[in-house]
Amino acid sequence: MDKEEIVAIPNYGWKIKLNHVFSQKRSQFRFYSLRQIFSLLPLVFRYIIYYIKLWFHGSKPNMDFLRAAPILPYKGVPLGGIGCGTIGTKFQGGFTNIQMIPGSYEFPPITFNAAQFIVNIQDKNNHTLYQKVLSCQSKPTGKRLSSWEWNFPGEEAEYIALYPRSWTVFNISEQKIKLVCRQISPIIPKNYMDSSIPGAVFNWTVYNYNSDDRHISITFTFQSGSGLHSHKANTVSTKTFQETSGLIVVNGVIIEQKINDYPHSYGIATKKQANGSSSYFLYFNPNDSGNDIWKTLKANGELNQFTSTNVSKSDNEEMACAVCYRSCVSSNSSSDYIFSLTWDMPKFSFSTQALKRFYTKYFGENGDAVPQLSSYCISNYSRWEKEIYNWQKPVLENKSLPNWYKSALFNELYYISDGGTVWTLIDNNEELPQHDPRIEYGRFGYLEGHEYRMYNTYDVHFYASCSLISLWPKLQLSVQYDICDAIEKEDKTRTWFLYNGEHGYRKVKDTVPHDLGDPDENPFILINSYQIHDVSTWRDLNLKYVLQVYRDYVLTKDVQYVVDMFPQVVIVMKHSMTWDSDNDGMIENSGYPDQTYDAWVMSGTSAYCGSLWLAALNVTITMANMIGEHDIANELSDTLTKGKHSFEKKLWNGVYYNFDSSGGAHSTSIMADQLCGLWWLHCCNIEQNVFNPTYVQQSLQYIYEKNVCCYFGGSQGAVNGMFPDGKIDRSAVQSEEVWTGVTYALASLLIYEGFIEQGFKTAEGLYDTVYNKSGLAFATPEALYETNSFRAISYMRALSVWSMQMAIESTK
Repeated sequence: MDKEEIVAIPNYGWKIKLNHVFSQKRSQFRFYSLRQIFSLLPLVFRYIIYYIKLWFHGSKPNMDFLRAAPILPYKGVPLGGIGCGTIGTKFQGGFTNIQMIPGSYEFPPITFNAAQFIVNIQDKNNHTLYQKVLSCQSKPTGKRLSSWEWNFPGEEAEYIALYPRSWTVFNISEQKIKLVCRQISPIIPKNYMDSSIPGAVFNWTVYNYNSDDRHISITFTFQSGSGLHSHKANTVSTKTFQETSGLIVVNGVIIEQKINDYPHSYGIATKKQANGSSSYFLYFNPNDSGNDIWKTLKANGELNQFTSTNVSKSDNEEMACAVCYRSCVSSNSSSDYIFSLTWDMPKFSFSTQALKRFYTKYFGENGDAVPQLSSYCISNYSRWEKEIYNWQKPVLENKSLPNWYKSALFNELYYISDGGTVWTLIDNNEELPQHDPRIEYGRFGYLEGHEYRMYNTYDVHFYASCSLISLWPKLQLSVQYDICDAIEKEDKTRTWFLYNGEHGYRKVKDTVPHDLGDPDENPFILINSYQIHDVSTWRDLNLKYVLQVYRDYVLTKDVQYVVDMFPQVVIVMKHSMTWDSDNDGMIENSGYPDQTYDAWVMSGTSAYCGSLWLAALNVTITMANMIGEHDIANELSDTLTKGKHSFEKKLWNGVYYNFDSSGGAHSTSIMADQLCGLWWLHCCNIEQNVFNPTYVQQSLQYIYEKNVCCYFGGSQGAVNGMFPDGKIDRSAVQSEEVWTGVTYALASLLIYEGFIEQGFKTAEGLYDTVYNKSGLAFATPEALYETNSFRAISYMRALSVWSMQMAIESTK
């Protein structure tokens, strides 16, 4: 395999000029109809009381509707592995939204102005010809770094994102120099060690198109901090280091600090090469002019410290440091400059829990791993790139797939690492069966969204899990074992449910939890932190557990997993049967939001929960027969037969399945997600005989015509609810939204059912809106509304785009 092919700027991915201006100006503010306002007033009133109580006790809600996050129209590919904290980047250059405290994000994020790359160009006589920050952002306000030269011309630079890599091309035409920065993070399917590493590599290729040589240096600067205003370290220090691994030597600087009494370090480093030199700047004030480092660099083309003995300390203030690599680039040739950024926060705590991140299994838990991590990243990044290239190549080279889809598929994976994700080792005192995957692969959790701070929100994870089971199946199984354990738990803490004002238990025994907890509490111990509804009565949670169990088995062939999960499958299915009030084989909804559409009421039999119920019956029967539980299979077979008849009788209207059987004003709404159960049967590779094939084809055609094509001409995904006359269902807040994850799931179902062109068209409009029009790249929200607003920035459900790939592969 040709190395040039692996590292070359790809033909596919999200491509954007650094000075791009997005056409849509969206916010989280929106106007509601009087009907919607009236229906929400009691909830709003109770929420404000709840909010004030939390504020009085020094806490914050896990869903803060009063301080919604703004759009961040500059985000690029985030850095780092899974569950180790992440460092965000700006596509215009620089860094943003550092997330080291699990589950905590600042809105707007802290500006890390002093974290940059700087280029210096000198002639053969060592006279500086050019020096500039490699970012098109404007000079920071006030005194901060006022001596630095900013505003790289954005029209002369392009960004290409193909997660977990990105390329930035800077053309310095007046100097006949081109710089290409290749950013690589170790996100590699089924490579659990490397995928956990807190680090990334920047390979700068410098092209000199001049007729004579140029001395060129690139300086990497970084600064202290955790990403939160409330977690500034009291004491910060820096020191240089050198680490040798085989023939590779790396030189760098470490920023050492403590966050919540836990050691936390950043390391910036460069690879030692025969044709260049490394130098350092151990301390400068990121809130001052920056003149000291800027003048030194401009005068010498490099920094003024070369040894590894200097240490600088700073108390109670932010501090920054730098590492520089300088080399002579011959005329009409190129040279590579290699830098790494690593961080080491091996331990953290949730309230009373002290936890170790998964990467400490390989790099230790003492907080001194930055030199080893830096060396490992620089020594292995070429291998990472090869593995990433081989993984992505079949998709990228498939000429039948649209270019935008190739970008969407890989770039939406950003959330696996940037979702407030934690990946921890299991405590040695935790007793688990020998075959439990958590023993070897740890415990995995990610937030529902950056604003919806609940781990492994299960009704949403149902959609997002398509990515985990496809790429890191052991992490999906780890989640499932946690959910399995949680089913039998009971928490009789009296909880005030904000939707109806009633009180109930926080967790009811023999029910699937809504989530595994709030990062401000004790997640994985205190579960069900969601307080708006009594989730023990939600109709979809139990069914989604059952369906994931079977889907996971189909893709892993792990029979032991089914044996372990099946007792709880039986328990939750029997519990769900209590919702069949008329014994017709079909469960009924309660007349309040009792499923993932938690602001959209379903009454009686509903298409959404009804289709999930039939699919869950189908797979439970299959599993029961597989492990010899034939009595259970026979009993449920009778229920399935009745249920199929009831589903068709109550909901089929001759064209599509009604929203529900209530007969209410919105019961005839065309729900985009009405055949969610069928979608999942396809994800399980089941040749289904549950839903009438003719009805399915008619429904999907109608959904595409109405929910997709009649909504902004098919240019913005699928609206959740639409009436046959082409009017949007505005009966609820969520009925008039486009849910990003549901649109991708619907696109997948369309492809499974042979509507391939329609499936791609459905998803294309969504992708184009998020990435090209709205500035929401790498912050894909839960919902879009019309053309001027969105809801819930950076949300888990959009990972369902990987179900499209499952559908594509099934048609081969």
